[in-house]
Amino acid sequence: MEQYTGHFMQHLPYLRRYARALTGTNGRGDALVTQTLEWYLEVNEADTDKGGKAGDLSRGTLYRHLNELQDQEGLPPSIAPYHPVESALATLEEVDRRLYLLVNLEDLPVGDAAAVLDLPPEAAMERLNHARERVRARLTATILIVEDDAIIAFDLAETVRGMGHIVCGNAATMDEALALAAEHRPTLALMDIRLADGDNGLEVARELRARRFLPVIFVTAFPDDLAKHGLEHLGPVIPKPFTRDQIEQAITRAVFMPQPEDTRETAQPH
Repeated sequence: MEQYTGHFMQHLPYLRRYARALTGTNGRGDALVTQTLEWYLEVNEADTDKGGKAGDLSRGTLYRHLNELQDQEGLPPSIAPYHPVESALATLEEVDRRLYLLVNLEDLPVGDAAAVLDLPPEAAMERLNHARERVRARLTATILIVEDDAIIAFDLAETVRGMGHIVCGNAATMDEALALAAEHRPTLALMDIRLADGDNGLEVARELRARRFLPVIFVTAFPDDLAKHGLEHLGPVIPKPFTRDQIEQAITRAVFMPQPEDTRETAQPH
């Protein structure tokens, strides 16, 4: 039995990774891997009892068995609602989601992934291309820029577009920002603190949080203003002058590691 287990252990890290992505939880994924190990040992013992030679089943065969167990369980994958990649994958048909995971997460050639899923290779490639386009579209952030300096706003917009994201508009005042946010429902805001007409980006951010959760990155020449008012929870700060690398890194963190809605803070007096 140790010999059989040794074969299986070579595949274990990959199987656990796939099973956890397949089910959406570590516990359910690990349970499927345990059942697959039991099945694997039974198959090899049966072959040996019949006089055959125990062999190392391919990783593709083990992936297939994980899929079968997931189907037998009859439970949909658990999707973290505020995880952008999981949410994007959840929009796919289940066979396409599994195909995407096998190729993009497990690094299987498309032909091997197609065999796991009983798909013709040509159909698998077509489905994979469609899945990738759909996921890519869902991972494109819609970003609101709240900045009263036209040159800085232009530079921020160019950086956002260069990353492949969408700029839904630029606002110089609180009223403009709230109107654009209501119309376009952005996924992120780049926010100056000192705005036109005496408006304050901190108030804009608090109002946006009161209406719905919206991650905010403050890009300001007055980075200490948040600490003065005890509002550091509203979002990270990038001091002016900034570099494009700083903006790109902050946007990437905000898009791929969003905060769940139930952690938002209530507005605090200042």
